[in-house]
Amino acid sequence: MKRVLLKLSGEALAGPKGTGFDEDTCLGVGRQVKELVDEGMQIAVVTGGGNFWRGRQSPEMDRSSADSIGMLATVMNCVYVSDVFRRVGLKTSIYTPFACGSFTKVYNKDAAIASLEHGEVVFFAGGTGHPFFSTDTGAVLRALEIDADAMLLAKNIDGVYDSDPKENPDAKRFDEISIDKVIDQNLKVIDMTASIMCRDNKMPLLIFALQEENSIVRTAGGEKTGTVVTV
Repeated sequence: MKRVLLKLSGEALAGPKGTGFDEDTCLGVGRQVKELVDEGMQIAVVTGGGNFWRGRQSPEMDRSSADSIGMLATVMNCVYVSDVFRRVGLKTSIYTPFACGSFTKVYNKDAAIASLEHGEVVFFAGGTGHPFFSTDTGAVLRALEIDADAMLLAKNIDGVYDSDPKENPDAKRFDEISIDKVIDQNLKVIDMTASIMCRDNKMPLLIFALQEENSIVRTAGGEKTGTVVTV
């Protein structure tokens, strides 16, 4: 693989604290990404926002307002993780689909690809810029636009299961599963809109646990560390 999009879940970035940032976790991610960039891989990053905000905090809250807060949570995450990456020696750029002061650039596909080709890690923050779309959908959209070879999903769970392993101790993990089965069985690997986009545009997914040792490097190098979702 030459170019990948790495999706980091907000909860995974929070580490054992469960909220905010865990600096050691983020530094570990940065060091792994630097190893891959030094080997010539081009890496774009999307973060979730679940370490700060998940959906509507109140059933009375307007969905558009809640989603706007979620988009801003991903901007905060990208600004922080970008700073961590710079500390380990990487060059970074942050793109958002809306103007966001002077600390991000408004997204442009050609500019983002040029940044990748110059060895920068490119962060895509702010989702699609519209409510009713998840960060999963935003991540797939950007992966397709930059012609990524695959999406790497670093989560706080080590792959795709046939049921929730937190609720079912006998849940079975798949080493490999097709995106058609993910959709048919509603396994909620990513949201349904994102799953259908992956299916229709042949975007493979590699899903693994961020907390496992060197999991990003191992997964990007072809090792099966979690679940491969084929297309």
